[in-house]
Amino acid sequence: MEVVIAPGPELARLAADAIERVLRARAAEGGRAVLGVATGSSPLAVYDELARRHTEEGLSFAGVRAFMLDEYVGLPADHPERYRNVIETEFASRVDIDPADVHGPDGLAEDLPAACAAYEAAIAASGGVDVQLLGVGTDGHIAFNEPGSSLASRTRIKTLTRQTREDNARFFDGDVSRVPTHCLTQGLATIMSARHLLLLATGKHKAEAVHQIVEGSVSAMWPGTVLQHHPHTTVLVDEAAASRLQLASYYRETFAAKPDWQGI
Repeated sequence: MEVVIAPGPELARLAADAIERVLRARAAEGGRAVLGVATGSSPLAVYDELARRHTEEGLSFAGVRAFMLDEYVGLPADHPERYRNVIETEFASRVDIDPADVHGPDGLAEDLPAACAAYEAAIAASGGVDVQLLGVGTDGHIAFNEPGSSLASRTRIKTLTRQTREDNARFFDGDVSRVPTHCLTQGLATIMSARHLLLLATGKHKAEAVHQIVEGSVSAMWPGTVLQHHPHTTVLVDEAAASRLQLASYYRETFAAKPDWQGI
């Protein structure tokens, strides 16, 4: 696990660099890159930077396939907070990706377990995710894998904790009663199947979760700690989110000494 502590704009640039590197490598091979996209506040600056590179530098997402981490259950198809619509607004509509190549779990399916199984199969059929963007909740959840989630879990229906619903109420005019109770989410094992994991966290309210994920014991009580077992995880945090890290000076030193050609 690599930890990078930097200002927010620098974190977005580094994440976009990693994504662009994969897109260009896959295109040079004649293949199709597979990008894992996330909602929430953390990835927004990354989407801004990718859109800028598309508009100003010609970075193309043609042929790229994108898979979402999760989706609320039961939100109408036209609801602005339905995650498929959020990804369309914040990312897909701003680049040249084919809308048909943006996939998410079907939170309106009549048979939700079957929809989860179909989503797992679709990810596998794509060849797996090359780069997966991640955020983290204040309780350490990634995607919607709440505390207590199995570290071997796959895409499934989950009940959201009160804390998560309160955290997400800001997207529903501050009314927690409007936040759905259930979701479909990639499991922790599904996420761990991606080849490169990019976790972004900013703000002091994320400091304890970042501390646990990076330096704590691997435990279902802090689901994000499973990332310690991934061979290529990059944790991108600002100073506030890094404020609880005991080895912060070491992380700064190692990143400063890293060869430029290595990237993240």
